This record gives sequence, C-alpha cells and structure tokens, in this order.
Amino acid sequence: MFIGRERELQTLERLFYSDHFEFAVIYGRRRVGKTALISRFIQDKDAIYFMGVESSEKQNLENLSKSIMEYSSGIEAETSFLSFQAALEYVFRLAEKKRVILAIDEYPYVARASKSLASTLQLLIDKYKEASKLMLILCGSSMSYMEDQVLAYKAPLYGRRTAQMKIQPFDFAETCRYCQYFSPEEKALMYGVAGGTPQYLLQMNDHQSVEENIKNTFLNPNSAIYEEPSSLLKQEVREPAIYNAIITAIATGASRMAEISTKVGEDSNVCSTYVKNLIALGIIRKEVPYGEKTTRKTIYSIEDNMFRFWYRFVPENNSIIARGAVELAYRRIEPHLSDYMGHIFEDICSQYLWALLLKGKSPVDFSELGRWWGTDPRTRSQTEIDIMAEQDRQAALFGECKWTNEKVDVGVLDTLVERSHLFHYDQTFLYLFAKTGFTQGCIEKAEHLGNVRLVTYSDILKELVPET
Repeated sequence: MFIGRERELQTLERLFYSDHFEFAVIYGRRRVGKTALISRFIQDKDAIYFMGVESSEKQNLENLSKSIMEYSSGIEAETSFLSFQAALEYVFRLAEKKRVILAIDEYPYVARASKSLASTLQLLIDKYKEASKLMLILCGSSMSYMEDQVLAYKAPLYGRRTAQMKIQPFDFAETCRYCQYFSPEEKALMYGVAGGTPQYLLQMNDHQSVEENIKNTFLNPNSAIYEEPSSLLKQEVREPAIYNAIITAIATGASRMAEISTKVGEDSNVCSTYVKNLIALGIIRKEVPYGEKTTRKTIYSIEDNMFRFWYRFVPENNSIIARGAVELAYRRIEPHLSDYMGHIFEDICSQYLWALLLKGKSPVDFSELGRWWGTDPRTRSQTEIDIMAEQDRQAALFGECKWTNEKVDVGVLDTLVERSHLFHYDQTFLYLFAKTGFTQGCIEKAEHLGNVRLVTYSDILKELVPET
C-alpha cells in the first residue's frame, strides 16, 4: 500500500517531463520510504534501478552492470563493465536519444567503496548534460554522507543537482490514512506509539486494538520493532551503547545537557557530541523557548515517536518481556499512556494550527510555532506555554493542550490567560485544546472573553482528516 508523498511525486514528474538532463538527490532516515517513493515513480517509465550494497567496488560494479544490461537487452547478462566510468557513460549515451532514468539507491555504499565515483559522475554530468536526456537520481540513508559528500559546497557534485528532497516521516494526517480502521482515539495513540515512519506503521494492524498492537510489537522479542532502535543505531553509529544511554536518559525525563550527562555518567562535552549526531539522525530534537536565541535554556526531547515510546517503556521492562510476561508488562505501561500522550497531543495541535494557517483560517499570520518556558516574574516560579506563535510582534496566539478523559474546566483557561499576560501584544488569541471537551463554565468564560477558541480532538480530526 502506497500512501502520501504527493508533493515529492509531483516534483519528480515535473523533472521527468522537462526533456533535458535532470539530477535529483533524495535522502532521509532509514525506513522512511525513500525506496518506495522511487519505485512508485519509475514503475511505468524507462528506468534503470540499482541498489548499492555494503560490499566491495567490484561487487557493486557487477550489480550495476547487471541492472544496465537487463534494461538494455531485457535479459540478465553476466557481462560486467570494466569500470564505473564505462558503465555510467554507456547510460548517459543511451539517454541521448530518449528519456532514461538511472536511480542509484543507497549511493553512500557505492561511493564509499569506489572513492572516485563522485568525481566520475561530475565529469560525465559536465560532459553530457547538454546532449543527454538522462534523469539521474541519487538516494541515500546516511544523511551525514549525503549532506557532506553530495550536497555540500566542497563536494564534487555540488551545483549539479536540479532538485533535492529530504524525505521526512509522515505527519499525523498522513499517518491516519495508514490507520484507517482504528477509532479516532486509537489513531492518535498509534501516531504516538509508531510515529509517522512508514516501515513502522506497516508493522501495525488496524484491525486490532492499540493494546494488541503494543503487545505484538514492542512487547514481543520476536517482532521487528522490538530490535529496531538498537539495530538502527548499530547501522548508523560506532558506539551504540552511549547513544542508547543518552536516548534512554532523555526518554525518562532528562531534558537538559547537565541532567543527561549525569544520568549517562559522561562529561557534558562528550554527551554534546553524541547528541548532535542524534539530532542529525532525526532521533533527538533541540529546543529553545519560543522567540529566544539563548542556549542557556536549551532542552532536548525525542523527535521520533517510535523511539520515544520504545525508550520510555521497553528498557525498564526488558526482563519481564524476555520472560514472556506480556500482560504484566502492558499493565505497567498502561497507567502512563495518558501522560505520555500529552506531548504527542501538543504536536498534533501544532499541526492543526499549521493547517489553519495554510488554509487562510488562522487569526495570526505566524512564521513558526514553538513552546515557551521561563520564569514568571510575578510568582518567581517556572512556568510554560504549550504552543506560542506571533505575527510581527503585533499579534500572538497561545495554546494549552490537555489529553485527558475529563472535560477541561475554566481553571485551565484562567491559567492560560494569566500566562499570556507575561507578553505584551496588541492582539492575543487563545487556543484551548481538549481530548474530550469543555465544561459549561469554561465555554461560558471563553464566550465572555471573546478571543478564545475551544478546540476538541474531534475538531482537529475534521480539519486534518476530513474523511474521518
């Protein structure tokens, strides 16, 4: 089942029909659906698809040769080109008469094995770009390699690409399209548990409950998900043990660098280097309070929801999971799910506000959304605002998100009003988001204030996923 990626496919189609040389770079985390995107795009076109392997230059050249010969003659030949330059030049010349796509997947594997490959491609692109109708696609999962060795200013291929795409996990609306048979609440839970990475979503069964899915994947030592985080880290980094410790520390409440280093037992400078790598991998997110540039208040959270869930609940229950005590493990997790979903719901509410902006429905024409935290000068206590955005310092919106089964009462609205007064704008708009709804007192207070929007999870679904 192929879902989403409409914009990426439109971009690739536009390049394909340009009728002159095109060079697209596609990169992103493992499991995010890059290969599926390429396969979908080339399924009805003249295309040579070649996936690099973590092997020798000779092995990759043989595999590329087979792909070219199979396309050219329609049969699987044993003949191999003498060099990558000979193989690639053959394809460039083949494309002088008609549009041909050459898609090299997992390019970093091939380029690491053949140190001169990037320079060879540079040479051939410069030689044939005017005469050839080749559409070249280089794709890679090693984001650092693609950014440093393909896209960077000093890279041989710099300036030759005609498009680049960093493939991101699905947002909540796209995830819901994968999870169509779940109930509305289960869709949010599944987004919180599996995130928007297609390969993880494929492990979930929307004909079963979320509880059954958690038991069958995260609490099952034989499932693909159970080993996924450690497996992915082993592929991406050299010292997975320290990375594991850092992610676990953040997942269990350590958000500042000092707290992380204390939990991990390493110096802050050492942890900082590892955290930067995790940010580059899209696993960790760095945040500062909205509107501030200071690093003094920097906090870290887990970006990927599947990693967030796994590291929050699996390591501490590893021993009983290994003994097959699935029911016991789930009973320990279940009481914490509502609290866990608080941060996920904030993310969903932010996506709702972005949707309003893009549809021209937002009262504030903002450029970014974020959280804010700091000291309330009146009480000298720490406080925070779930969502904040501004427009030219003239208007701002403030949001509070509550994922609870109880209706949100007027006290929550009063607190949001007080916190909004920490800032001074000509106009302020308050958004109160609730999983189930609002008390009559809260509704009446919102009507009296006039600048308050009360939004339920059901309202969010109608905006983001109209068919729900």
